[in-house]
Amino acid sequence: MNENHKRAFAAVCAGLLVAAAAGTSAAAAGPSGQSRAVDGLDGPRGLDIAAGKTVVAESNGAISEVIRSGPDKGTTERIGKVPGGFGAGVAVAGNGDVWAVTGDKTGTLYLFHDGKRRTVLEVAKSQRKNPDPYDLEDAPKESNAFGLAALPDGSALVADAANNSVIRVTRQGKVSTIARVKPRTVPMPAGFDDPELPPAGTPIPSEAVTTSVTVGPDGAVYIGELRGFPGTPETSQIWRVEPGATNAVCKPNKPNKGACTREADGLTSIVDLDMGRGGALYAAELSKMSWLAAEFEVPGSEEGAIIRIGHDRNVRRELSPGQVILPGGVAVGSNGNVFGSGPVFGPGSVRKVG
Repeated sequence: MNENHKRAFAAVCAGLLVAAAAGTSAAAAGPSGQSRAVDGLDGPRGLDIAAGKTVVAESNGAISEVIRSGPDKGTTERIGKVPGGFGAGVAVAGNGDVWAVTGDKTGTLYLFHDGKRRTVLEVAKSQRKNPDPYDLEDAPKESNAFGLAALPDGSALVADAANNSVIRVTRQGKVSTIARVKPRTVPMPAGFDDPELPPAGTPIPSEAVTTSVTVGPDGAVYIGELRGFPGTPETSQIWRVEPGATNAVCKPNKPNKGACTREADGLTSIVDLDMGRGGALYAAELSKMSWLAAEFEVPGSEEGAIIRIGHDRNVRRELSPGQVILPGGVAVGSNGNVFGSGPVFGPGSVRKVG
């Protein structure tokens, strides 16, 4: 079996490059009639809106503010740059400072303040002291910093996809673990004509691959999963960690016990989360068929989704159905407008969805 099929999202990205190639050029133009904030971006992924700023990260390492009004509407203004690769996660602090984390092997966390970039932490180096006790791949010290959220106290949350955890990092680089997510056994999905893959229905222990994090108005932390190999559709979960909790353990076999409880289930390949007005959650799904289907170039697998999950978690609605292609980020403005970034490979844009 190809080792890339077993590893966390960091390894999966390399395989997705081929799968994404056919869809990105068409997606750059976007569906007719769809509202855009900015076009011409290079593999846009991380996206956040706060303090009057809309900030996007691109795969070439550019961190930019999207200009959404005035004579320069539809353009971007460069905030700074980080090492390129798969791009970076971004988060806007309440004072307008911008956090960014790289997708390279160091997973370096940066803070942009008054036009200057400051290195805060090499996440991968730090996580070697914080191994994943539930690792399934004989790589408990592996790290892949991916998602970011800013906290009111000035610190940041980092979702580590390979470490299956969310950590809090202060502006001085002090680290504490907020939560870890344990693996879940899922069935091998059907639809793959590959003798190296297990038969459909085979139970497979699968890591969470925590790609995303956001914060609720009460201080609760919400964590989104991509789902490790085999990336079975509708097995990605969203977890809620109690305000102020540390070292919480999210347990799929006991989802309603402890400081971390399951908030939503039945989602697919989550790559980003945001909290909207009234407590609604917004989840960006990389592919509605799963990242594994995208890697195998299954027809239609380039179609992703942005899902609104109501405050009571019982009502879900897909925004701009059929028009979201391999999204990288989702962000909600103070007026309730929802924006998505993507595709994550090739030419892309930030645009309003609804």
